[in-house]
Parts: sequence; C-alpha cells; structure tokens
Amino acid sequence: MKRISIDERANWRAHAEEVGFKFHTFDGEPYWDETAYYQFSLQQIENDLEAPTEELHQMVMDMVGDITRSEEMLTLLAIPRDYWSFVWNSWNKTQPHLYGRMDFVYDGTGPAKLMELNYDTPTSLYETGFFQWVWLEDQIKAGVLPEHADQFNSLQDKLEQAFAELALPQPFYFSSVRESIEDRGTVDYLMDIATQAGLDSRYIAIEDLGEWQGQLVDLDNQPINGLFKLYPWEFMVQEEFGRVMINTQTQFIEPAWKMLLSNKGILPLLWQRYPNHPNLLPAFFETQKSEPMGAGWVRKPLFSREGANVDLITTSGEKVSAHGPYNDGRFVRQALQPLPKFRDEYRNADTYTMLGSWIVGDSAAGICIREDETLITKDSSRFLPHIILD
Repeated sequence: MKRISIDERANWRAHAEEVGFKFHTFDGEPYWDETAYYQFSLQQIENDLEAPTEELHQMVMDMVGDITRSEEMLTLLAIPRDYWSFVWNSWNKTQPHLYGRMDFVYDGTGPAKLMELNYDTPTSLYETGFFQWVWLEDQIKAGVLPEHADQFNSLQDKLEQAFAELALPQPFYFSSVRESIEDRGTVDYLMDIATQAGLDSRYIAIEDLGEWQGQLVDLDNQPINGLFKLYPWEFMVQEEFGRVMINTQTQFIEPAWKMLLSNKGILPLLWQRYPNHPNLLPAFFETQKSEPMGAGWVRKPLFSREGANVDLITTSGEKVSAHGPYNDGRFVRQALQPLPKFRDEYRNADTYTMLGSWIVGDSAAGICIREDETLITKDSSRFLPHIILD
C-alpha cells in the first residue's frame, strides 16, 4: 500500500460540475483530492480487504435475528421499545437491503481492523462508484498510469444489478434532506442507476413526505409504496412522524432492521460473539461503573456520524477529540488501532488514512479512501482515488 503524488487533471473541477459532482469542495477546502492516489497489490485487495469484508458482513448478518429477539440487546442498542416489533417484522419478513460500508484501519501489512459499520445511510457512493473510476480512465488514457492499472470498484455495476433484482414497487421514490447538496448528489446518483435498471424513479424531499389514512404519500397525495431514504432510522424513530412508519405499507430501502447495524453498539456485540477475531478490535459498552478512559482507547457515541463526538487517547497519552451533537446518549469504548500515517508532499504535512469497503447485497463491491490531518476522520476529510497495480 503506497501513497503516490500525482498531478491533478486539467479542468477536473469544471468536469465535476458538468457531471453533477457539486460537492467536490467544501467551504473552499477540497473534498475530492487527486494530488495523490493509493496503490494496492491484487493480493492486498483480495486477501486483506475483499475477503474480510464479506466474512464480517456474514458475521453481522448472522446476528440480526438474535438481536431482534433479545430485549437485552435491543436495550443495549438504544432501540426505542415502541419500535421493537417494527424492527423484528422487517427482519422476519426478509425485507431486502441494498448496500453498506465498513470502515477499516489498514496499512497494507496486517489484518484490516474494523472501526465501524455504516449500514443505513452511507454516503460517498458517487465519488467511489463513478468519479474515481473516471479519474482512473483519464489517467490511463493520458499515459500517466499504465494500461493494466485497475481499481477495486464494481460498485456501480452491482448497484444496478441489485436494483434490477430487488423487485421493488413502482414508482419508486428516493428522498433526502432538502438543503443537503451532498445527500442530494448521492440520491441523484442512485436514482440514475435505478432508472438504468428499469425503475420508474422519482424524487421527494424528506420534508415533503406526507401521511393519508395511515399510508405514506407524496405531494400529490399519491401513495408511496417504495422509498429509499437517505435519512437515518435513529433520527426518524425519535420524531413524531416516525410513528407513521410503523403502520405504513411502504417498502423501505434500507429496511428497519438496518438500524441495528448502523449503530456503534454492534461493535461490542460482535466482540462478545467473536472474541479475538483478527479483523475485530476489542469493544465494550460504557457503563456508569466504567473506569475513566485510558491510553490506547477510543470513545464513540452509539449514533455518531462522520467522527462527531469521538474521543481517543493515544498510547502516548495524547487526547484527540471531535466536536458534534451526539454527546447526550450512550457510548462504547473500542481499542485504538491508529490510522496509518503518510506524508502529503503537496501540503508538506502528515496525513492519516482510513479505508471504506463497500457491500452491495452480500458482496464486496469496492473501496474508498479518506484522509485527515488528525486521527479522527470527519465529514471534511478528503477523498482520494486508488489503483491496483502489481
């Protein structure tokens, strides 16, 4: 695994705007960054990333049924009691799922270590499935990369295949928060893929969802029989409108049982069931009796996103924290596996690297890479492309 500096493509920002990638820059700072790329060997991809991704996915899927039947585990995961039956029914009816992302610590030499699961509303789909593939093709065409350079990236193809096979109701709606440019870009990308797969795809803002006689409806009061929502279940079940979801006949992507896996509490549950698994880090629920956090540990809220409200103490005793809105609930503690550090020649600074591994259905589908100047990867962390080259 190498980090290699490279010149940016000429006019890539204009091209990004043309193809709908309008969130390539945040507050004047780059989100998409092609001043460098990461290079992997095929063996690293197949053995250290692809195979563990599918194994860990099967491990968590094997746990879902047990969690839905356990009051103790549902309580540990802070699932509201009023929604227990709703979650159980979504699993018992085998409601299908689409995708998810695992975040790993990996430096190219040892087993990839699972940091967390993002199985309800993972983003960076567009950057992974489309824009980094375009970057690869352009760099090969320009002679900057060799013709046999490849990428672990079947994300778009597998998403299209999944939409074609899921037998979803039509028209099928896609929804996101109205003011989020990034979420809308992700949803537009999924809508385009679904349309190519033959779906009648329609957009509606989360704020415009309505209810009529117990059924979810659109602005024309037409029933919404199928809905992809880029909006977290843990938010929805805390809102009054969430109660509409319990009785509606709408088929959701992602299904309600996904809220069990997009929850940091799955980490200690995994460790309890599979202690000392090579791809897992020790993890435990924090309780009132827990000792103050010591060196070599990370503290995470059950429902935090993009590194918000994460605290860690390095083995040398340095404390690193990220602010956010998720500081009023339950927490887990996970053993610290520091992100690998690389030198960013473009910025003349050190940078820390996290790897995301995608699942579509039950198959590994590609990777994405995020960088930050700190050990906590945040929403502002840069996205870099990768290649496979032996």
